[in-house]
Amino acid sequence: MNRSSFVSKLFTPVITLLVLAYFGYQIYGYVSDPFSTTLAYTYQVEDTVDISGYVVRQEQVLTGDTGGLMRLRKNEGERVGTGGAVATVYADQASLDRQNEIETLNNRIEQLEYAQESMLGAEVTLKLDSQIARSLLDYRTVVAAGRLDAAESRGQELRSLVLKRDYTYSGTEDLSGQLQELKNQLKTLRSQAANSVKTIRSPRSGLFSAVVDGYESVLTPDSLSALTPSALNKLSPAEIPANTGKLILGDSWYYVGVVSAQEAQTLQTRQNRLGTGESLSLRFTKNVDRDLSVTLLSVGAEENGRCVVTFQGNTYLQELTLLRRQSAEIILDTTDGLRVPLAALRVATQTVTEKDPETEETASKEVNVTGVYCVSGAKARFKPVEVLLTGDDYAVVRSAGSTEKLRLRPGDEIIVAARDLYDGKVVS
Repeated sequence: MNRSSFVSKLFTPVITLLVLAYFGYQIYGYVSDPFSTTLAYTYQVEDTVDISGYVVRQEQVLTGDTGGLMRLRKNEGERVGTGGAVATVYADQASLDRQNEIETLNNRIEQLEYAQESMLGAEVTLKLDSQIARSLLDYRTVVAAGRLDAAESRGQELRSLVLKRDYTYSGTEDLSGQLQELKNQLKTLRSQAANSVKTIRSPRSGLFSAVVDGYESVLTPDSLSALTPSALNKLSPAEIPANTGKLILGDSWYYVGVVSAQEAQTLQTRQNRLGTGESLSLRFTKNVDRDLSVTLLSVGAEENGRCVVTFQGNTYLQELTLLRRQSAEIILDTTDGLRVPLAALRVATQTVTEKDPETEETASKEVNVTGVYCVSGAKARFKPVEVLLTGDDYAVVRSAGSTEKLRLRPGDEIIVAARDLYDGKVVS
């Protein structure tokens, strides 16, 4: 056999094997490459203490005979002055129907009197148009919010305004005669209703609430300092007397609950660190859609590793009139930053130059810097970060880059896993 023929026959399969090996290696590298990325995004972590307790207010129950049909004159959480009407009691259904007729007549009289005024100038009509537009917007707002009680009163106001406007178009002839007739009817109805209607008035100023739950005399601001965890756990409401609602007095409210002794110490330390005039944030788990500013008023004596804590708030009392037993969170601290996977954090060695303030000589040294690698163009770019806190599989960080190019921002593509990463490595 010719030697050159033998070499060429041997060379062909060797080349084939080498090519197959190369492609096999590339395929293996592609399949086994751990390269993966994710996006950095803003994140907030709260340090909280969970608590379950009671909302406490200075309250006065409006007791008395409520026989008959009662109609409340104040909305929930509405302020009432001393002597202000909170409810009207009617002797029977006929008395209530008579009152509805009186209100209808009052509206008609008001509309006719307004029509008389509109004869004096066009500015009255323009003002009425503006009031109707504003009333329509108010009505739509309360309906969208699901506040049907407020929608009823807004609807009555809107109907009255529309009827007033209608009179300005339909003419004002013989309004004096109509007005006198309606006023005579009104006088007759009022004389008939004189002895069948009783008005209940507020003995002092405060916020009105229609709900009495029996805790008004059991939980008072003065009783909070003597509460123990066991006493608070056994708390039960008193018997509810006949009433027309209650008044909430003052501007302060309180929240009292039980936490562990360690949590109580944490709360006390946090409040002391905040100083006078500063507040914690309390977040109810339901019924209130905002965080409330409170101060830690007192921490009770320890009982079986538990303590009673009392908080005081001075805002949004009118929105808390229906709250009693509530679960909540006390927000001790809030950390804002960028969330990145814990696996994406890496330590790189960087050379920094420092200047001696005495000799003014510069010297270079190597330091370890914590950061993440990001995809920038087709290369990996190392961006230094400051770790604020870590979780099970994530870290909240703040950018520590000295230039715009090195700053980590929300939306940056972070490299979570890759082989042999270094600054400037081609990754795509």
